[in-house]
Amino acid sequence: MKLLRKLFPHPVLTVLLTVVWLLLVNAYSINSLLFGAFLGVLIPFITSPYWPNMPRVRHPLKIIEYFFIVLWDIVVANFVVANLILFRRNADLKPAWVTVPLDLRTPEAITVLAGTITLTPGTVSSDISDEGHAILVHCLNAPDPQAVCDEIKMRYERRLKEIFE
Repeated sequence: MKLLRKLFPHPVLTVLLTVVWLLLVNAYSINSLLFGAFLGVLIPFITSPYWPNMPRVRHPLKIIEYFFIVLWDIVVANFVVANLILFRRNADLKPAWVTVPLDLRTPEAITVLAGTITLTPGTVSSDISDEGHAILVHCLNAPDPQAVCDEIKMRYERRLKEIFE
């Protein structure tokens, strides 16, 4: 078992890299699969000293739920931002900087939250406090900044806390 752990320090990353390689080459042959598997084993093996602690995922099935919620929010936000850009004057927009206090403590969860905020059109995560207790978010249109903060905490942070902590 220890030999397998040394060869495959991050098995999920190994599978993910192999699949990404197959998608990038867009050719499904045994050679592509073998080279993708080779990269999938080699890259985590070489980078494993830089990952002293593996991220702990407490509820892996909740990741699927989180993925679909984020995907839905991205689609909806695209329509909202398109509506703002096409049918509102700049003077009517209320951009705002919102500081969202974080209950999350693991770096992986905070990184996923920051990425989620940035992926959602109309918001960008700009900075994280030195201690990791707050994240600064810029919103294209936020008439009520507290509502934005509450939505981020309820929709994303709560679920990430279930997944990672």
